[in-house]
Amino acid sequence: MDKSLIAATLLGLTMAVSPIGGASAADLKVIAGGGMTVPLKELSPQFERATGHKLDIAFAATPELIKMATSGDPMDLAVVPVDVMKDAGARAKFAPEPTTDIARVGFGVAVKAGAPKPDVSTPDALKQTLLNAKSITFLPESAAGAYVIKVFDRLGIGEAMKAKTKAQKSAVEIPKAVANGEAELGIFLSNVLTAPGVDFAGPFPGDLQQDLVFTGAVAAGSKDAAAAKAFLDYLKTPEAVAVIKAKGMRPG
Repeated sequence: MDKSLIAATLLGLTMAVSPIGGASAADLKVIAGGGMTVPLKELSPQFERATGHKLDIAFAATPELIKMATSGDPMDLAVVPVDVMKDAGARAKFAPEPTTDIARVGFGVAVKAGAPKPDVSTPDALKQTLLNAKSITFLPESAAGAYVIKVFDRLGIGEAMKAKTKAQKSAVEIPKAVANGEAELGIFLSNVLTAPGVDFAGPFPGDLQQDLVFTGAVAAGSKDAAAAKAFLDYLKTPEAVAVIKAKGMRPG
């Protein structure tokens, strides 16, 4: 991206939302899906430098995010899988305005770096690859994990996969488990599987593929809704979109 465009974007954002007249900068508490960890960790410091606001981001899977949203603990905004907003109790904790889709990503398979890449080009090939694998790893307790289990069931191998599964507690642990040999295959969101120590074998084929959408919303009880919305607006800027794309996701 042209450096002058980046500078103009940041300058405009700074003028719009920076503390004025000696007002205190906002400390924003954010909940976010684990699949957004990599892009948000790169974008957050840039937003903080541009505005003076600070972000405290807690990353988690969908069930935990729902608990966070409904716990009553302070929260300013969320960047979460749409499944969180399908929970009535969680949705009630956010402003009534429509949510903003930030990014989306499909599913795929990864192997340890340097290992032969299995055939996942058709549903039958994916089924055979999964059946041949000695072990697999993913995050069952998540929206993405729920879809992976659904795919196993569609392929008729749900029970067979249970015995092979090395469940992880966070998305970032999935590629690590493949890289260190704990599991032969990683099955999850494609961007999560684009990580050091692993090679991406390919996406889910045909109609087995589906996007997981991450959406943003300002909390109804935010102590600084303007600053919270500014971060969501920032995630739609050309600079942020470029980072989202670079991290293996599609914006919007």
